[in-house]
Amino acid sequence: MNDQLTREEMQQIIDQLRGQVAELENLISQMMVPIIPSILPNTILVPFSGELTPEFSQDVVSKVLNHVATSGTQIAILDFTALSIESQNSLSVFGRSIEELSASLSLMGIEVITVGFTPHFAREVALSGLPFVNKLKSFSTFRSALQHLMKERGMELTGAN
Repeated sequence: MNDQLTREEMQQIIDQLRGQVAELENLISQMMVPIIPSILPNTILVPFSGELTPEFSQDVVSKVLNHVATSGTQIAILDFTALSIESQNSLSVFGRSIEELSASLSLMGIEVITVGFTPHFAREVALSGLPFVNKLKSFSTFRSALQHLMKERGMELTGAN
């Protein structure tokens, strides 16, 4: 009987720990790719950070698509400034993920802009032969993308830069 109680208690502890791990994984996922409203109406910023894995990229695609479906988003700016591509496999995962996300957003009528390609990262992506690369609308920084969008809309920043 004592063994049974101990096993039950251990199972409860294991279940609690699994729940805590799931909560922490969800928190990490939210921190790695937050969806941030921009100063421009109906525009979001999606900054990527860390290493891109197949599981993580699927979560990102689902998260962004679910958000834009309910938010009235018209423009999604994908920021790769803090993204780490350490291997050829990571580059392949990146390519599939961004192609899927860009195509899905475009089919939903959402304009996709990419920013934050470092010279090394841009070169690796360009040399990868990924077919969608030439279709990306890219800017070096988030600021330059916003300036372009504001100019398109006849808007301008006022005050100190």
